[in-house]
Amino acid sequence: MQRRSFISGVILAAAAPALPALPSRALKTDPFGVGVASGDPAPDGFVLWTRLVIDPYGADGRGSMPSRDIDVKWQVSTDERFATVVRDGTAVASARSAHSVHVELTGLQPGREYFYRFRAENAVSPVGRTRTSPAALSPLTFAIAACAHWEHGYYTAYRRLAEQEPDLVVHLGDYMYEYQPNGYTAPFGNIRTHSGGVKCATLADYRMRHAQYKSDPDLQAAHAVAPWLVAFDDHEIENNWAADVSASNAPAFDQRRAFAFQAYYENMPLRKASVPKGASITINRRVSWGPLARFHLLDTRQFRDDQACEDGVRAGCDDRLDGSRSLLGKGQHQWLVDGLRDSPARWNLVGQQIVMTQKDLKYGPGREVNLDSWDGYAAERDQLLRGMAGVSNPVVLTGDAHIHHAAELRTDFDDPSTNVGVELVATSIASDGDGYRDTERMSALRAENPHIKYLDQRRGYILARLTDTELTADFRTLDYISRRGAPAKTSARFTVPSGERRFA
Repeated sequence: MQRRSFISGVILAAAAPALPALPSRALKTDPFGVGVASGDPAPDGFVLWTRLVIDPYGADGRGSMPSRDIDVKWQVSTDERFATVVRDGTAVASARSAHSVHVELTGLQPGREYFYRFRAENAVSPVGRTRTSPAALSPLTFAIAACAHWEHGYYTAYRRLAEQEPDLVVHLGDYMYEYQPNGYTAPFGNIRTHSGGVKCATLADYRMRHAQYKSDPDLQAAHAVAPWLVAFDDHEIENNWAADVSASNAPAFDQRRAFAFQAYYENMPLRKASVPKGASITINRRVSWGPLARFHLLDTRQFRDDQACEDGVRAGCDDRLDGSRSLLGKGQHQWLVDGLRDSPARWNLVGQQIVMTQKDLKYGPGREVNLDSWDGYAAERDQLLRGMAGVSNPVVLTGDAHIHHAAELRTDFDDPSTNVGVELVATSIASDGDGYRDTERMSALRAENPHIKYLDQRRGYILARLTDTELTADFRTLDYISRRGAPAKTSARFTVPSGERRFA
């Protein structure tokens, strides 16, 4: 068997010590084809995840696994050679749950690196690395990623992210896409093809699509290197859905959401608190990194009012200014406001999916905005930004846009003296293909929106470093993803001193 060793961000193969076999029938093929993962770290533990899949393209959505439940042995060690195993146990990979495994650990030491692995009958998984959050003030390096359309390119950005060995990865949605093969074509053509032949609608469809995405070795490397915090956007279910409203008028949309939520939970390192209940799932939650940082993860889909003025990019939509319209829903809005107000953390990081800053897409007089973003819910945004004025170092982390943004958040976007925080928007990992640099258009957009300090249409991710005195954000970009092997580089770096609420 092989194990994974994490040395300077490179995964190397070496002989693994024996992991005790479980008395059961032998699987004929290695069932760990979609890798391992961990998530939601706490001072005393985290979630460990795997899913047994023999064939990610199995049409039944079960990965061609047998219909029986399978016992899975797990181990946690303080060293990557598993010489010092500190916890172990057995979980059941249930056929009813697509043979997924979620292990919630407690009782571990804070601020420690740990290694983990699984065994299913005669097969041993790759080794993953994870960590508990610290109890004391401690620096944090974390990556921000979003939007990885399988057909649009290779996942090299995930590999480059893994090589930097962050302490934590924050993934802000569009982890997978629901479209049928070639249902959404990248500007320069598609590179790979979706499985299944149809747009995702059934539980088997969503399960198979997740398995296909997770079969990618670069994505597996990013999961194996650090714990993740995950929250979905729209494409995990359907493009631009809003609460119980299907943007495509899909039939039986409650049932479709229930299928999508079940598959999402089965394929993500989430705690039992997120086990879905039919067409409902709890994804908004808080995760702290000692006294340094608190992550407030939002759900910007389940509770929103339908997009104003029939959605899209539009000018002159007065309905978007209606104070009764909500993106978060009353309960989640209050949960966020209370949590920000009462947070003892030095930095408050709001992880969410759609661009919060005002973004006028029309050059010259008038305003044209994307109604699926916070611009379509302007009154609630204004209320939220006013509330951030008394919050310690608020930073909004965002995905969805497929373009890197560094923006300053203001209660009046025309007045630089009203800054209340900053927003870091990660471009896509793969969606929209190679990307490009339309410097003339980006310059014009920045001139129209002077609070937006940086825009870049290339693919990549953000690597952020957080201390008690400052946040530094490196906007990492790749020049291409239509073929493998692209290097990543830091195309821009922004710093936010503690207490300043703006870029230095």
